[in-house]
Amino acid sequence: MKQDDFLLIGKVVSVHGVHGNLKVCSFAESPSAFQPDGRVLLRDKSGHEKERAVRQVKPHKRNILLSLRGIENCDDAKALVGAEIFIRKKELPELDDGTYYWFEIIGLEVLTIDNRYLGFVESIIATGCNDVYVVKDPGKGSEILIPALETVVDKIDLDAKTVWVDLPEGLEPSEDIEAGDRP
Repeated sequence: MKQDDFLLIGKVVSVHGVHGNLKVCSFAESPSAFQPDGRVLLRDKSGHEKERAVRQVKPHKRNILLSLRGIENCDDAKALVGAEIFIRKKELPELDDGTYYWFEIIGLEVLTIDNRYLGFVESIIATGCNDVYVVKDPGKGSEILIPALETVVDKIDLDAKTVWVDLPEGLEPSEDIEAGDRP
């Protein structure tokens, strides 16, 4: 598989019942990422990959139960415990303008609206109210938490691989970072 074309969305943690259902820890925000009749790619612990069609998906406590075509019994399912589950990025639902998948934002460079370098988005924290971008500057060893609010995030340009932010007072890094001062 070409890594850039796929997105890791879950991991098989156990089996459920005798009909080959997989108990999956989903990394997706919603079970809708596993579309019935959609396709997933399974990579087992030894690195073998196999594509399967989704038969059924339903929430189950903090996980999901996933039924795949070709996985018909408990023995077939047990062989997949520990397998990673991927989907093709092009099969993800299209988002509204101004809305992005986390994988699109993680890794982007972060600049203030006056072009001061802050670092790159290392990860994102879901807080319930709004996401928070964890921005690291490896050259300075600094980290800043930036709320993903319209009043703070001025612009996201995926082509330029850049996020421009207008930091409110008190969120500015403690030392001045000169424009163009990058690691």
